[in-house]
Amino acid sequence: MPALDRLRAERLMADAGFDALLLLSPESFRHATGAPAGVGTMWRRAGAVAVLVPADASIPEMAVASDLFAPAFRAASPIADLRTTPLWVETTDLDADAEGDLAARVAFANRIAGRSAHFTRPTTFDASLCYQHVIAALAERGIGPGSRISVELSAISARDLPDLQAVFKDYRLEDGSDIAARLKMIKTPDEISWLRQAVELSERGISAMRDNARTGMSRREIAALWIDAVKAASPGAALTGTWDYVSVGKDPWGGEATATEGDIVKVDVGCLINGYTSDTGRTFVFGAPSDDARRAHEALAAGFAAGEALLRPGTPLKEIHRAATAAIHAAGFPEFSRGHFGHGLGASLGSEEWPFIAADSDVIAEPGMVLAFECPWYLTGLGGFILENQYLITKTGAENMNRLPTDLITIGR
Repeated sequence: MPALDRLRAERLMADAGFDALLLLSPESFRHATGAPAGVGTMWRRAGAVAVLVPADASIPEMAVASDLFAPAFRAASPIADLRTTPLWVETTDLDADAEGDLAARVAFANRIAGRSAHFTRPTTFDASLCYQHVIAALAERGIGPGSRISVELSAISARDLPDLQAVFKDYRLEDGSDIAARLKMIKTPDEISWLRQAVELSERGISAMRDNARTGMSRREIAALWIDAVKAASPGAALTGTWDYVSVGKDPWGGEATATEGDIVKVDVGCLINGYTSDTGRTFVFGAPSDDARRAHEALAAGFAAGEALLRPGTPLKEIHRAATAAIHAAGFPEFSRGHFGHGLGASLGSEEWPFIAADSDVIAEPGMVLAFECPWYLTGLGGFILENQYLITKTGAENMNRLPTDLITIGR
């Protein structure tokens, strides 16, 4: 099902004076339609897919997808107005009960599908056909020339922009990337459920790593403890991926160190459920931590406690950044500086989705947001340290989706 809230979209577009929103990235396509974007988006070129969202929520959306993925779209999305463009992949829907010459049956199937005998497929896809579908849909919906169209320009490369502008020359195209991001910021119950499943699964793996890591194991072997436990506990096909940034010893950037007594293990990991990623960070130590390691972790814990206390609706995200920074400075490290202390979670290209818990953020926490709040520090020569949980902002506060403690945990015994 689509995760895009049409009424919220209507309010955001009304506030900005837009007549429609045009989404072009594969992530926004899935968010708005509930359907896979398909292989045509693999090159990150605009025009492989599109979703037109009129500002008036009573007017239906329109989507453009490839002919190859049209059946998957119709099975997954309630959007009735789907228009297709050809990919490079040749397909034919033969009548299984028909008999006779194969070439004649192929030609007959093509005519039934509305394809002429002179049809040719593009090298990859033809963006101009996608844009023409959008132009036609705008006209049909009474959104005529001169209208202000909010376009997800963050999905457009400099190479693709002139073609888009040429086709939409009679419209006023303006950047709508912020609107697209703000629509993704508030999660549906399904999205929240996927993120909850993802973090629960990830913590199963973290527990396995905590209980089974030993000195003498390589960084790769220690990371494999997490991956193997996740796969063993995964709920079948719902697990669509994993990622991990595990470091062992004095190099916080990976390497292939073999664990020894006193080494720090930085665990920054996530699982993907239906494409939605969790994000959790923990710090372990083989044996007793050094005084330096203890001091670093205690400072981060102070920052974490200060920021976590402010996680509630109505709090500007920049205030969380300010509080965490101030607490770490007060703990004895006045030169500590971090650009952001966390981010939204969803189905983005990586593990970090806008908005960011940053000093320059203009976002105020709202119910329905899922945020990863983190306090990391990468001290080459000592090790990597991280405390990170994911939180659901509720009407009254914040629900911590994690269950494992954020202490500096001794392992290997």
